[in-house]
This record gives sequence, C-alpha cells and structure tokens, in this order.
Amino acid sequence: MEATEIGPRRLHQQHLAGPPGADPVAAVRRLGCVQSQEYAVAKWSVAQRCAPGLVDADIQRLLDDGTILRTHILRPTWHFVLGSELGWIQAATAHRVHAFNRYYNRLHGFDPTTAATTTEIIRDALTDGNHLTRKELGEALSRAGFEATGNKLAYVVMFAELEGLIANGAMRGKQHTYALVSERVAAPVSLSPEEALAELTRRYFTSHGPATIKDFAWWSSLTVAEIKKGIAACGAELSSEVVDGRTLYFATDAPPPAPPPAAALLQGYDEYVVAYGDTKYAYNLAGNAPAPGQYTENMLFHPVAFDGQIGAFWRRKAKPKGIALDLDLLIDPTARQRKALTEEIARYEAFAEAPVTVTYV
Repeated sequence: MEATEIGPRRLHQQHLAGPPGADPVAAVRRLGCVQSQEYAVAKWSVAQRCAPGLVDADIQRLLDDGTILRTHILRPTWHFVLGSELGWIQAATAHRVHAFNRYYNRLHGFDPTTAATTTEIIRDALTDGNHLTRKELGEALSRAGFEATGNKLAYVVMFAELEGLIANGAMRGKQHTYALVSERVAAPVSLSPEEALAELTRRYFTSHGPATIKDFAWWSSLTVAEIKKGIAACGAELSSEVVDGRTLYFATDAPPPAPPPAAALLQGYDEYVVAYGDTKYAYNLAGNAPAPGQYTENMLFHPVAFDGQIGAFWRRKAKPKGIALDLDLLIDPTARQRKALTEEIARYEAFAEAPVTVTYV
C-alpha cells in the first residue's frame, strides 16, 4: 500500500465513495460515532453517506425520536451514536473521558460526592418524559441547593451523560434539550466489557481504516494497551501493512476502493478529517497549506476534498432568506472537479431546503 491509497480506501469505507449507506441509521452504525459539534453540518455528514434525497428534517426526526442520540461519548466532545448502541460504546470509553475531565471537574469544585447528588437531581428533573434545556437543568439544580452555571454546569451535565443517564432530547424550536436515556432507548444492545472493546476496535478499523493505533487512540480516547487487546480480539478480521514507517490496520475483507469523489463538501469535523491524529496527512499529501492564521493548522475548517485531497475551504452562514457559502480555493480545480463541486453544493442546498448563495473569496 502506498500513502496515496490511504485516502481513497478511507473514503470508500466511510461511504463517501462507492456504494452509499442504506440509510442514516446504517451510516451511523458503520462509523460507530459521528462527531457532531457543529449540529447543522453534522447532520449533513450523515446524509452525505447515504443516497441523495435526504433532507435535514429526515435526520432531525431520527434525533428527536431517539433512534440517533447526540451526547459526549468519545473525547470530551459531542457525537452522534445510535441510541441502541450508546450503552456498550459508553461502557468502553466513558472511563477515559472521565479521566480527561477530572482536572476541570476539580477546577469547578465538582467532586465524586457532589456528582452523585447532582446526577440524582437531574434524574428527578427529567423523569416521566421531561425534556429540559441545559438552562432548565441548571434551574432545577439551583432549586435543590446546587448552583451551577457556565462551564461548571456544562461539566455537571457532561458527567451525567458519561454515566449513561442522559442524552439529547427532542429539539424545542431551536433549543437543544436533554432527556433520560432509559426513556429514549427501548432495546439497548448489551455487550460484556471484552465484547465492547473488540467491537469498537473492529468498527473503527473497518469504517475508518487504514489507520494506526495512535489514530484509534485519538478517536476513541482508549489507551494503547486497551487498543492492542481489542486488535488481538479481532484476530484475522483485521490485517495490517506498514506505510511510511507506520503500521496501518484495516478490515481484511475490505473491497478495492471506488474512485474518490471529484469534489466532497465536508464539514470541519467530518470523520474523514477529524478521526485521525497520526495519519491526518493522508488527506493533504500535496501540502496545500492555508494562509497563516486563516484556518486551523490541522485543516479542520470545513474542507473541500478534490479526489480525496483538501483543496478548498468553505464557510457557512445561515441568513433569513437562505445560506451564504463562502468558498476559498487553495488549488485551481480541473473542469471535472469544478462541475462536481457545483453538483455537491446543489445537493447540499437540497438537503438544507434553503437557497445557497456561493461567493468565492
């Protein structure tokens, strides 16, 4: 395997090239978790991995009914995950995210004894189908004698998420809410700790491979020792090759990749760019560096991938009469790539169900 093959293989395995996912549920299941910090474009990430025709409301419906949940599950950040799979994935990863949060919890005076108290207050506030905003949870905590606002409230709520108690509730207009997982998920999948580690390892290297152990450690928050156990448990299901001095793992039965899309309008936290730490260079082999200070160094600001390589950035701004899309080219795309980009923007416009105005900057 050459370095130039890594991107096309990943695009294929992530359903950004080749056959699309059957539906949004299948797309999320394949990836395991989908980073969803930027909510609106995270839904676009899911739709991109399915056949054209989905609109924002289709993904939102699945989030409102609990089929897909949004919660803190990998690293201290938001991800989409299937409601039925939340429990076993969180059982494999929550201890590591708790470890990352420990310093900030102490900083805010949030200790284990306090956590037990606040978790029960939150449980009581949400019981019987209540879906409350973070502000309303803060008010419930205040009524019970615990004051938490700002970052402190964020970590109090995140603790309850990592304990598997709460996740997103239905949207209330433009406001996000929280609800009890036990009231949102009717049939959770149950796996032993060993099974959960093996399945998460299998899922990552199947959907995100070829990737290194360090890549998976970045994505999952798991330790290298845990990951090596997971790889061993997968046995012959995973294969490996050394590329540029790094050992990359991937599904043994992975098919030959389809040609990468001529243009892909990706969100800044798309799994194609954000799910790797050690080998993120694979999507920027040409070194198309952005202007200093204009974008983040690791190129995670709404990239456009031309044939799998980052060649532009875009910014999105919702306006009363549609969406303004600023496009900053880092390369001179071919006619084929420009045509594909126009088609990709049209697909995004159809997904958003709002007119998109493009400005080249």
